[in-house]
This record gives sequence, structure tokens and C-alpha cells, in this order.
Amino acid sequence: MTDRHTRTTHDTTTAALRRALRHEVAGTVALLADEEDFTAMRQYETFPFDDHRRYLAHVEALLKNLAARGGHTTVALFDPEDYADHCAATGRDPDHPASRAAYTAERAATGPRVHYTGQALATLLPTLVDTPVRHATWEYATLLLTDAGPCADCGQDIGRASFDRASHLLLRLLEAAGPGTHHLVCSVPTEDEQLLATLHTARDATGPARLDSTEGAEFLTVLAAGLALGSPGGLVLRTTTPGAPDRLHGWRLNDGDLHPLTEAEVFDAYCTDARTGEPIAPEPGADYRAGFPLDTTDDPHHH
Repeated sequence: MTDRHTRTTHDTTTAALRRALRHEVAGTVALLADEEDFTAMRQYETFPFDDHRRYLAHVEALLKNLAARGGHTTVALFDPEDYADHCAATGRDPDHPASRAAYTAERAATGPRVHYTGQALATLLPTLVDTPVRHATWEYATLLLTDAGPCADCGQDIGRASFDRASHLLLRLLEAAGPGTHHLVCSVPTEDEQLLATLHTARDATGPARLDSTEGAEFLTVLAAGLALGSPGGLVLRTTTPGAPDRLHGWRLNDGDLHPLTEAEVFDAYCTDARTGEPIAPEPGADYRAGFPLDTTDDPHHH
């Protein structure tokens, strides 16, 4: 009786410890986001799915199950072409589940990924698809800052000074924007491409703005690149507060500074198709306002 009780207690304790240990294990799911990639994987006999919509439903169910266990799960993109190259380079059989698992683990370590927090797949997928583009933009903007070199007049590192100044300007902008949910977009033209970065923040009446550290770093790097290059870019801000119209503000990025747009310029910026130049109807319930001045008196890099 005692031995049986001891074994039962031991088995129960062991099971509890193993369940607890599962919470310590991070997992990654690499998914095929679009129909074309899904079709490419169907060439492998061990790939068990034949319908993309059904496949996504199974992926979402898996993610929910992993989240229910309390573990940390990230989601990455599965790129069939990159997968084939990976298998060729490593000598793995591409038509084997273990090879797909090994590729997923590599993507988790080196590629763009999104933390799964229970969001719907319809919300997660656009973010996931956009992540590699944002990552490439961040890398290119970082390269521009690195290549900026020292200031010819004072010898100061232009890239580092521009990043410090971008941080200062963003802090001042969010302070002046006040409470609410803020969505910022910074656009910077360069010689090779148009850099675009977005930032979502939230601020209550008493505390500072809350933002994602990675998204914040990406945004600051693009803004800093615009400051360093002296590019004629732009920055727009949308502020949402309960029971009030969205407030839309804008600034012109020029000569290493942010210059407030007038109310008419903000209206034109939001009501013109950037691709065609054709007018767009004003947004119902939106309040188009001039950009507000940013206090830079204590900015050590202000010039």
C-alpha cells in the first residue's frame, strides 16, 4: 500500500514537473502564407495538405493549442525556394518532415518572425508578410547611417548623431501628441528606394507612450537616415481617442529637421493618391490639422 502510494505520488510529481517544463520550451511554426508557396510544397509526397484554406485553419488551431499550454510561440514564413536551397546546402532530403522541421528551426534563429499572442490569423498574416520588408528596410537604413561617416566640420559621427536626434524628436512629438493611440508613418526617399516605417504607440493621461521596442528601433533608424541624408521626406501622425474624430498631423522632413505642415498641406497629403497624384475623398470623421511645433531647445544636436 505504501509502495503503491509512493509510486503514485512520484508519478504525479513527475508529470507535474514535465508539464511545468513545457512552459519553459519555446516553439516556432513556419507557415506558407500564400497560395503560390503552398502549391510549391505540394510537390513533396510527405506534405500532407491539398487545400490552402484548410491548411491555414489547421495552423491556427495548432497555434491556439500551443498558446493554451502557456508556452512562447513565434511564427515565421516558410519559403519553398529558400527551403530547397537549404536542403541542397545541407544534404537533407526535402521530402521529409524532419527536413522541414530543421528549416523551421533555422528560420526561427535567423529570419524575421512574429510573436504569437493569440491574435487571429487574419491579423497575424499581414504582419508576418510585412516583417521581412520591414527588416530589409531597417538593414538598408542602418547601412546608410553607417556609411554617412564623420561630419566634415566637427568630426562627429553623423549616423550616431542623427539617431540621437531622431530619438529626441520622436520623444518630443509623442509628448506633444498627448494621450491616445498614435499611428506614425515616416517616408524617406533615397537614391535607390523609398524607405517607409510605421510606429504604433499608446499613451494614457499620466504615463509615457508605450511602444514595441523593435518597431520603435526600425522607425527611429529610418527617421535618422532621413535626417542624416537631408532628404525631403515626411512624417504623418494619426491620433485616436475615444468619442472624438481622429486627429491627423504632418511634418516635412527637410535639411535635417521636421517642419510642421499647414492644415491645407496635411489635407492635401492625406487626400492625394501618392501613386497617381489623383485626389482622394476626405476621410469621414477625420480632423485634418497642422503639424505642431516640436520643442528642440534642449536638443544637443539641434542646428
